[in-house]
This record gives sequence, C-alpha cells and structure tokens, in this order.
Amino acid sequence: MSFHRYAGTGGNSSPLLSAAWIPLWLAAALFAIFQTGFMPLYSTRTLGVAWEMWNSGQFLVPHANGLPYSHKVPLLFWLIHAGWFVGGVGDVWPRLLEVLIGLGVLFQARRLARVLFRNSPEVSRLTPWLLAAFSYAFLFSLQIMYEMLLTFCVLAAINALVGRDVERRPMFVWFAIAVAAGLLSKGPVMLLHVVFPFLLGPLWHPWARRSRAVWYLGGGLALLAGCAALAAWAIPASVIGGEVYRNELFYMQTAGRVVDSFDHARPWWWYGSMLPALLLPWLLWPRAWQAAFATSSAGRQPGRRLIACWMIPVLVGFSLVSGKQTYYFLPELAGVAMFMAAGFVTLSQRRHKPSAASRPWLLAVGLLAIAGGLLMLPQWVADGRVDYPALVDISMTSPWFAVAAAALGMLMFLVPRNDVGALRMISAISIAAVCLAYLLFARSFWVQFDLRPAAERISSLQNAGIPVAHFQVYENQFQYLGRLQKPLDIVIGGTLDEWSATHPQGRVIHYVDSLTAADLRYAELVQPFRSTWLLIEPADTWIQRRRGLIPALPDQPAIRYPSDYWPYAQAEARPATP
Repeated sequence: MSFHRYAGTGGNSSPLLSAAWIPLWLAAALFAIFQTGFMPLYSTRTLGVAWEMWNSGQFLVPHANGLPYSHKVPLLFWLIHAGWFVGGVGDVWPRLLEVLIGLGVLFQARRLARVLFRNSPEVSRLTPWLLAAFSYAFLFSLQIMYEMLLTFCVLAAINALVGRDVERRPMFVWFAIAVAAGLLSKGPVMLLHVVFPFLLGPLWHPWARRSRAVWYLGGGLALLAGCAALAAWAIPASVIGGEVYRNELFYMQTAGRVVDSFDHARPWWWYGSMLPALLLPWLLWPRAWQAAFATSSAGRQPGRRLIACWMIPVLVGFSLVSGKQTYYFLPELAGVAMFMAAGFVTLSQRRHKPSAASRPWLLAVGLLAIAGGLLMLPQWVADGRVDYPALVDISMTSPWFAVAAAALGMLMFLVPRNDVGALRMISAISIAAVCLAYLLFARSFWVQFDLRPAAERISSLQNAGIPVAHFQVYENQFQYLGRLQKPLDIVIGGTLDEWSATHPQGRVIHYVDSLTAADLRYAELVQPFRSTWLLIEPADTWIQRRRGLIPALPDQPAIRYPSDYWPYAQAEARPATP
C-alpha cells in the first residue's frame, strides 16, 4: 500500500503541493533577511573582511582591520566579490547569496534522499519540508556566515559519493570538487564532515562493498585533490601574508582548535546539551519521535546505513574537538531530516496511525504561551516586574505579535490527522513563527545591534583626518558598515595615554555597562550595543574622566541613537561621577 493512500492525503500528493516548500521557504527567507541590517559580530566581521579585500585589491590574503586575517579561508569572500563585480558594492547581493545557498542546501538534501531511498520516493518529498523548518538553521541562514556554504559543500560531497545510484560507481571528480570547495569555505573542518562516510563506505554503499580497492583509491585521490586545491591557495597566501599569518593559518586554525582551543573551548558533553535547540520544532512533536524510533528499528537500507556512518562519528568527532559551537553541526541536520522522513514512511508501511497523543499539542500550547507572555509583557514592565532592556523594548510592540502568535497556535490545533498533511502544515507554521519572531526582533530591540550610526560617525571622522581608536578587542564590525578606508588603532589601558598624547585630536570608541549622565554630557555619540553602551569620545576627555577629573564641556551635545530611546531619560537621572 502506498504512503499517500495510507496517509489519506488525497490531493496533498500532487507534485505542486509536494514542492510548495520552495516558494514558502524562499518567501520567508527573503522577507526575514531584509528586515534588519547586518548582524554584529558575525555578518559585520565577514563583510568587513570582504570589503577590505575589495577596497585594497588584495584578493589572495583576507584582511581584517589592515592585518592578514587567518581565521577564515576565502571562498565566501570571493563569492561576495563576484556579485560586487557585477552590481557594485552593496547590501543586497550578500543577502541574496545566503538565500541562494540556503535554497541549494534544501535541493541537495532532497537529491540525496531521492537516490538513497529510491524505493521510497516519499522520503525525498518530506526531507526538505523537515529540513526547512529547523528554527535554528533558518535563523542562522540569515547571517552572512560560512556555515551554510560549508553545509552546501558537505551535501554536495556526499551526493557525489552516493552518485546516481548506490549500485554504480560514485562521481569521484565531483567529490574532489566539492571537497575543494568545502576546504576553501571553512578549512580542514570540511574533512571531519565527509571523511567518515568515505572511510565507512563499504558499510553503506553496495558498489563500495564490491569494489573496495577502487572506492578507496578513487576517493583517496579525490580527497588529495581537494587538499591540493586548498594548498594552492594557502601556500602563496602564507608567503604574501608573512610569518605571523603563516603560523596562525597552518597551526592555530587547525591544531589550535582541535587540541586546546584558543576560541570556543567547551567540555566534551557540550553538544548533548545543545542538540535540543538544533532539533526544534520537531523535538516537540511526539509523532516525529515515533518516526525516529521507527527508522532506528527498520531495515538496513543504504540510506539508513549512511546516516549512521555519517552522523554518529561526526558527532563523536566534534565532541572530542576542543573548540565547539552550536552551528558546527548544521550540515548534519540534513541527515536528521532524512532520518525522520524515512521514519514517517516506515510508520506508513506498518500502518501505524497517529494517535491523539501524537498530535502537535506541545507546539500549539507553546505558541499560545508565548502569545500570552507577549500580551502581558507591557503590564509586567509597567508594574516594574520586568526591567531587562531587551524585554522592555519588546513590550512596546508585543501585543500585535501576541495576536499573530495566538493565531499560529490555533492553527496548530487544526493540522490534518494524516502524517504528510500534518508534517507540511507544521513545517509551514513553524517557518511563519520563526519569521514572526525575527520580525519582532527587528521591530523592537534590533536597535541594540544596529551599528550603522557609529560606523558612519567613524567614517566621517576619518574623512576629516581625525584618528580613531578602538579600546580593547575589535571584531572588525565597523569596516564594512562605514566603508572605512583606514584601519582603526587598537588601544588598551596601558597604551591609551600614549596614543592620546600622539593623537591630540583623536577619538576613542569604548563601552560602558551602565550609562550615566556624564557619558551623555561628554561623548560625541552614544548608542546601545547588545547589553552595553557604545560611546565615541575625545580621547583626552575620556582619560580625564577615568582619572576622576572634570573635563570642559563640549560645544555640541552627544548624538544619541535613537534620539528618543527610553534609557536616556534614566541615565540623565542617574547620579555619577565624571
């Protein structure tokens, strides 16, 4: 009995409806990604490097704030440059590029599922619906970052190993190209994502089982070719970039992250605590759990074997690596989606009808609870029970979003009883809910992330010949937003006085946790940034204030962004020393 016939989808099985995820995801992604500016520090840092390469004409060695940037390899920057070459430097192309990459990931996942589960075509139809709805992945796809491009390359590499048919020879040339692109997208971590499906190939690939020598020879040569492509960039780049860049590129970004990470070091069990966030919203649908268990207990088809040979070793490998981030596991979400899709097909084959307990009650109740919280938030702020700045910002627009969240919650109660219809409707509602959440962020506390006013002020200062320094660590967040032509000087407590003495007209960018009336009196520009406040201030004035002295008042009041932002009134009433 076919899956559609059992599930009772009727018209839902039409090709147009099966492919409705394409316009749905595209519309949602394009709508959301243009709601805000570029997010610091992820997107602004990436674009800052791309801008400096473009502005300097140095396309081989990435630069950040005037120095060679060893943290990332150049493919994403080159793709951004390609669009800028055609249409000029602008904000539209990087956004469109990320959306196109995200759409490509969904198509790659569908193609992989179609070949691996060729006897169950419904798996490939459900896989993109499941993958598109992962909330964390959707939100992360709105950032100008390397992980979505890496995900595309990982899936392309595994698709090449799978080939046109698991009974036939893999496409080793395309495997080499995909590995090379992945290495140039994120560096050697690409190998961790694809090496286990290759090494364990005879356990899941029938052709590899019959032709082990050719499998390992062809795949091994492809891996070497991919590494050679990386070396073809890295060796000349290391010569041009200098000794410090060379050491950081070849050691710090590989062994430095694996053994004792200088960045994002976390314990081995950390991914176990983060996986639930990656698996939303499906984690809260009991029927998805039933599908997962059904896949686990089903037969050993090539698709299920590949998922096991891919996801389990990669999860163990990343757990053993010192540096960890939630988004490192994004490429494997395609495997999770295929795993669940295969489970839904298995449930249908077993004629396991969904029960009342497996309905999306948790998702519906969760959305209604969020709606209730959004509706009550203005009252809680007025009563003084809530004073966290981000929640105060949200409270100013939350009632309108409460209505939308409640409507989505009610729709969850109306999902069809058949698996296919329910899955598609839950996916659509979840995508809409994430878009709604991002829109709420854009309309409320995006103000705490919008660095354009500061970047424009820095640019105007530099154009006027006034030197600008950044106090403490600088993450390249102003270079692209301000189209800066010069790097910022970096000063710390011990060098601030010396820098000010040699730059008597200089300005310093610094941050305070709590804004005071003195900050508003003496700074040239004040704006919120995350949970702190960003100030641009004459260096000598700030040094005097740090010493407890009272500087002369400036001729012009501080530029406040936004000018009517509510915390400014609180800061003016807060007593403070200069």
